[in-house]
Amino acid sequence: MFKFIDGIRNVGRIVALCVLPAILFSCGNSNSNYEPLPKTVDFNFHIRPILVQNCYLCHGPDPSSRKAELRLDTYEGATAELKEGGFAVVPGKPSKSQLMLRINHEHEDKIMPPPETNSKLTQREKALLEKWIKQGAEWKPHWSFITPIINEADKNARIDLFVDRQLEQKELTKAPLANKNTLIRRVAYLLTGLPPAPKDVKAYISDTSEDAYGKMVDYYLNSPAYGERWARHWMDLVRYAETKGHEFDYAITGAWKYRDYLIRAFNNDLPYDQLLKEHLAGDVLEEKRYDSETGILESQIATAFYAMGEGTHSPVDIKQDEANRIDNMIDVTTKTFQGLTVSCAKCHDHKFDPITAADYYAMYGVMESTRFTPLNADQSVSKELTAKEILDINSYVKTTVAEKITEELSSQITSNKKPNLDAVNGYKMIGDFRNTDFDGWATTGLAFGDGTTLGYPILQTFSGKLLSLEEGKASSRIFEPGVMGTLRSPDFILDSDFIGVRARGEQSTIRIIVDNFQLIQWPIYGGLTQSVSSAKWNNYKFNVEPWKGHKAYIEILPGIYDQHNFRLPPKAFIEAQYAISYDSEWPREVETSNKEKPSKDFSLDGIKAINAHIKNGRLKLQFPELVAAIDSRKLSKPLKDNSFIYGVSDGSATDSPVFIRGRYQEPSEENIPRRFLSALPQGDIPFQSKGSGRLELAEAMLHGDNPLTSRVMVNRIWHHLFGKGIVETVDNFGLQGKLPSHPQLLDHLAIKFQDEGWSIKNMIKYIVTSETFKRSTLNDFEPSNKDPNNIFLASFPIRRLESEAIRDGILSAAQSLDSTLYGPPIPTYLTQFMRGRGMPEESGPLDGAGRRSIYQEVRRNFLEPMMTTFDRPIPFTTFGRRDVTNVPAQSLILMNDPFVIQQSEIMAGKLLAQKNLSFDQKIEWIYMQMFSRKPTEKEIENASQFMAAIEEMKDMDGADENRDLEVWKEYCHSIFNLKEFIYLI
Repeated sequence: MFKFIDGIRNVGRIVALCVLPAILFSCGNSNSNYEPLPKTVDFNFHIRPILVQNCYLCHGPDPSSRKAELRLDTYEGATAELKEGGFAVVPGKPSKSQLMLRINHEHEDKIMPPPETNSKLTQREKALLEKWIKQGAEWKPHWSFITPIINEADKNARIDLFVDRQLEQKELTKAPLANKNTLIRRVAYLLTGLPPAPKDVKAYISDTSEDAYGKMVDYYLNSPAYGERWARHWMDLVRYAETKGHEFDYAITGAWKYRDYLIRAFNNDLPYDQLLKEHLAGDVLEEKRYDSETGILESQIATAFYAMGEGTHSPVDIKQDEANRIDNMIDVTTKTFQGLTVSCAKCHDHKFDPITAADYYAMYGVMESTRFTPLNADQSVSKELTAKEILDINSYVKTTVAEKITEELSSQITSNKKPNLDAVNGYKMIGDFRNTDFDGWATTGLAFGDGTTLGYPILQTFSGKLLSLEEGKASSRIFEPGVMGTLRSPDFILDSDFIGVRARGEQSTIRIIVDNFQLIQWPIYGGLTQSVSSAKWNNYKFNVEPWKGHKAYIEILPGIYDQHNFRLPPKAFIEAQYAISYDSEWPREVETSNKEKPSKDFSLDGIKAINAHIKNGRLKLQFPELVAAIDSRKLSKPLKDNSFIYGVSDGSATDSPVFIRGRYQEPSEENIPRRFLSALPQGDIPFQSKGSGRLELAEAMLHGDNPLTSRVMVNRIWHHLFGKGIVETVDNFGLQGKLPSHPQLLDHLAIKFQDEGWSIKNMIKYIVTSETFKRSTLNDFEPSNKDPNNIFLASFPIRRLESEAIRDGILSAAQSLDSTLYGPPIPTYLTQFMRGRGMPEESGPLDGAGRRSIYQEVRRNFLEPMMTTFDRPIPFTTFGRRDVTNVPAQSLILMNDPFVIQQSEIMAGKLLAQKNLSFDQKIEWIYMQMFSRKPTEKEIENASQFMAAIEEMKDMDGADENRDLEVWKEYCHSIFNLKEFIYLI
C-alpha cells in the first residue's frame, strides 16, 4: 500500500518537474505563448530595448552610476574581462557568457537584474539574449543614429507594401475601405481641422471619376484652413503662448505675428529645410526670404520661437535664471528638430543616449551667444530699398561737400591727435560713436543706418548754403523718428561700479542687459534700465556694482517697454555719443578714440575746426545742386514702424564651460567650443562664426548624413494623420523612446521627403492617398486579439479630435465660424473662476468673436478651460504628442459650457430659419452639419422620441415663449454630446 502511495508521489514529482519549465518559461510574461523568436535577432529591435529597460541604469553609458566597471552599451565594454574573471558576453557562446549565467541565476545575491529593482526578464527576453549571443552578439549604433536606407527590392515600393508586409507577418486581416462620407470627414478634419461643408460632401459623393478622392485631397490641401490646422500642430512644439506666465503674465511682444508667419509658411508649403533654417537662424541668413504678396521679410519672424519660453521678472539669482532659460531653449530646439532629449545631459552625460555633457554645453554656448531683441515685424523689401536709396543720397551729399571743403581749407584743417586719457580720468571706453563707425557695436533694424553722423552736412533747404557739419553720434533718426532699430555693445565683464552713456532723445530706452536677463524691473533690477526723454545731452548713469563679475551688454534703442511689451511712438528717437564704465565720478572729459579714418571723412577735431570757420564767416559755401537731394528725407515716411516681434539677433561668440553637476557655480577649467552633437555628422566640427553659430547649427541639422531631421518630421506628419507616430514617442528618438512599428516605412518616408524637396504638402498627400489611410475603423475580423492597440494598422485608428477641432467644429456646425485669416488674438473669455495677478482688464467674447481657436489668446496664467480640458498642452516645453484623456470634465464641458449652449441655440435658430422643412429634413440638416452624413431611419426615430420627451418637459415647465427654439436647441445640444461628433470613426 505504502509502495503504491510512494509510486504516486514519484509520478507527481515527475509531472511537477515536467511542468516546472513551462512555469518558468511563462514567468514574468502575461502571455506564456509568446511570439516566436525571429530568424535573425537584431540588436536594435530585439536586444537593446531589453538592456535599456533592465541593465543600462547600472551598466550603461553614464559613468557616475556604472557598477562593477561593466558597460553593456558597447561591444568593447560587454566583451571585456570582468574584475572577478570571465566575460559578460562571449560572442557565439552563451554558455560561457556571464550575462546568461546571471539572468538565469536563482540566488538573490547573484541574479540580474537585482530583485530590489523590481525588474524581471521574461522567458522570451532571456531566449532572445541567448539566441543573439549564439548568433555572434552583433552590436549596432542605436537605430535612429543610422542613416536611413532602402533595400534595392523596395526602391519603388509605396506605403501600403510596407504596412501590408507587417500585416501578413502578424497574420492580421485588413479592414475594408471606408465609405465616402467617412473619408471626406476624415480628410477635412485632419487637413484643415474643420468638418466638410455639406455642399462639399454632396459634390464628392456625386463625383464618380477615378481621381475624385485625389481632387478632394487637393481641395483641402489648398484651403487656407490647412495652414491654420498645421500651424497649430507646430505651435505645440515651440510652447507657443502670448504671455510669459510667472506672477504678472507679461505679454510677449508680437507673438501672434509668429503665429501668422506659421500659417503662411504651411499654406505656401515652405520647404521644411527652409522652415528649420528660419527658426534657428532666420535673422542671419545670407538669402533673406520675403513674402511674395506683401514683400514683408519673413525669415527673421521665425526666430520669435526662442522667445516663447516662460519668464521670471525678479529672480534672485540672475545667472541661474539664464541657465534655466537656456536649458528650455536647448530642450525645445533639440526635441523639435532632432527628437532628442539633450537637456538630460545638463548635469552629466546622458544616461541612455550617446549625448555627453560636453554636447549640451556646446549648444549652451550657441544659445548664450544669442540675444533677444525687438524686431520690425513689417520690415519689407520696399523699406530696405528706400533706406538704401536715402543712405546712398546721404553719402553722395557728404562726399560732394567734403571734397569742396577740402579744396577750400586743406591747409587750414588740422587734426591734433591727443593721448587717450582713460587711465588719467579713471574710466574705460565701452563704445565711442563720435568717429565714423559704431566702434564694434552691432545694429538691428534700419534706424541707425550704416554709420554715425560724423561729417554729415547741414544745408539750408532753399539755397543749399552750408550751415555746419554734424559731429559724430549714433542716431536713430538718420531717416526720421519712429524708425525701428537697436544698437548693442559687445559682451563685456562688469568690473566697475558704474556704466555711463552720454545720450539724448525722446521716448527711448537704454538698458544694461546682465546675463541676458530681459524682464528688467523693480524691486531688484529696475536700475538697469532708464528712459531717455530729453532733447539735451545728458549723462545716464547705471549703478552695476551688485553685478560685478557678471557678463553684460548695453542696448540703446528708440521706443519704450510698457510692462515689457515693446512700443515705438511716432516721435521716438535716441542719439548717443559714447558709453563708458567707471568707479566713482563721471570723468571730467571723455576723449574720443583715435582711429584711422577714410580719406573722405574728417576727424572730430577737423569737424570742429570747419564749423568754427563757417561760424566766423571764413568758409562760405553753397551747394544749390544738392537742394533736391535734401528733400530725400521725405522718402523716409514709409520707414516708420508700428508692428514688432520679440525675436533674436547675434551676440558675441561665447564658448561655455561645463557646469559640474549642472551648477554654474562649478564651471570646468576649459570651455567647450560651440558645435553640434558629437554622435551625429558634423558634430565634431567647432563653429567658426563670430556670433552665435546658429546658422552652422541649422546647416549641421540639415546635413545629408544626419539620420534624424527628416525622420523626425515625417514621423510627426504620420502622427498627426494617424493619431500615433511610426515612432510613438515623437519627441524622443533615443533609447528611452519607442521603437518604430514600421522601420522600413519610416526610412522610406524620410528619404522620399528629402528627395522631393522637403515638401510637407506632398508628404501629407502621399500618406492620405494610401490604402492604409483610407481603411475603415471597423474590422469585422477582430484583429484586436493579436494587435489590441492597432499598431500595425489593419484598420484606421479611431481617434478623438483635438480641442481646437472640437470647438471649431461646433462653430462650423452652427454656421457661426468667421473664417478671417490672421490678425491680433481674440482676448480670453474670463469665467468667474479666472482670477489673479496679471488678469486682463477686460474679458473677451464668449464665442471668441467666432474666430478659429488658433486666433484665441493663449495666456499662460489664464488658459482657456475648454482647450485645457480637451488636452491642449500647457506651454512650457515641446509637446509633439498630446495626451488623449477621457475624463468626466470633458462631458461636463459639452453639457454645461455656456459656449456650447450658446452655439446650440444659434444652430437651432439657423435651422428654424429654413422654412418648409419636414421633421426628417430637419434631422438630416443637423446630421449633415455635424457628421457629414445623412441619419439612418433608426436615428430619425430616436430623434422623434427625444423631441417628444423634450416637448413634454417643456409642457411641464409651462414654457411657451420660443418653444420651438428651446426644443431644437436641446436636440442640437444633445447631438454635440455624441461620441461621433468629437471622434473620427
